[in-house]
Amino acid sequence: MHAVGGSTITPAMEQASAAMASDGSQAPRLVVDARPQALGALDPGHRLLGLSLLRRLVLAARRAGLSDCLVVAPAESRERLSALLAGLPSVAFAEQLPATAGGPTILLPADVLGETSWLSSLARTPVGPDERRSADGALLLGRAVAPAAASEVAAKPLALEPRPLRLGQPADLPGAERRLLQALRKQTDGFMARVFARPISIAVSRRLAPLGVTLNAMTLVSMLIGLAAAPFFLSAAPAWQVVGALLFVAHSVLDGCDGELARLTFHETRLGGLLDFASDNLVHVAVFACMALGWSAAAGSPWPLLAGLGAVAGTAGSAFSVYWLTLRRKAGSGPVYTSVSADGQPGRVTRLLDELSRRDFIYLVLAFAAFGKAQWFVALSGIGAPLFLLALLGAALGERRRRAAA
Repeated sequence: MHAVGGSTITPAMEQASAAMASDGSQAPRLVVDARPQALGALDPGHRLLGLSLLRRLVLAARRAGLSDCLVVAPAESRERLSALLAGLPSVAFAEQLPATAGGPTILLPADVLGETSWLSSLARTPVGPDERRSADGALLLGRAVAPAAASEVAAKPLALEPRPLRLGQPADLPGAERRLLQALRKQTDGFMARVFARPISIAVSRRLAPLGVTLNAMTLVSMLIGLAAAPFFLSAAPAWQVVGALLFVAHSVLDGCDGELARLTFHETRLGGLLDFASDNLVHVAVFACMALGWSAAAGSPWPLLAGLGAVAGTAGSAFSVYWLTLRRKAGSGPVYTSVSADGQPGRVTRLLDELSRRDFIYLVLAFAAFGKAQWFVALSGIGAPLFLLALLGAALGERRRRAAA
């Protein structure tokens, strides 16, 4: 048996890595069957939305908490399959299914669609020592059942949601693609994001994923489009303001692509999330500042700058507060920003603040710009942004008091 890097794994190492507690305190091991007799017409190396089927399966399993993986494949396929899993630790290869039991095991064919959702459910499912539970080709084996002897144990049906999807033939690929793309939708999306922005950004991400576009590059492109929108609001002419508003909307739509690409390819990082958060707020500050400057020039008076100062200070202060109160302590591989709440249990005020922090306001800018009145938005923001900041700080103080009293 050999690791991806070519180093030998001894039977003792295999038993140590496979051993786990039957009470579920340790995740099951993952065994992926890539032998020709276990597969349909699709090769595990077939690429779907930027990743091979095999790499997507192993990465999804990692995200579901399954750290150790054994890939069973013929010797002549090892080098090619190893290349598909390059850079992933704790992956070993064998030519036959393990003939000895070493703990609970999840046994999957290499052509099943890798999704964290059902893999997480499967990993948490209790199983008796001598049981074999089956869900659409995915097997969960008890600690006393050897993978090589799994067919000798009567299977108990297991219902998973969503159900594992086997990709036995090319005709199965469009459905798999739709399923992966549908999972990119977020419960935290605002109304306009759900009905307008997200369908467009997902369509763009679908085209970009196979091209290997980096997530940070997509964040940079979105930020540059947003910054390009700002100077158009220096003009009082409706036509120029509409151009700026359309670029602002395009920034908002494309801003969803970096996170979608990250989730599609399992490349979510804290740095990428923070870069996305910072670039969004930089764009908002630039747009609000240009709106105020354009309004001041059109009015021939400096007082509109006060509204711009309120909007800019409130936006920048809120961004820094969210970072300091929640993001700087947040770890893990999931989305960096999901709520203004630091403890993950938002109350009524924080739920309202979460709704107000969504980007649906950008479409109001477009409506105002159509009449050459973008300054109306900065007037509203000059009051609303500082109030948002005060409410945010008040909610954070309330959460701190609740934690201290608990």
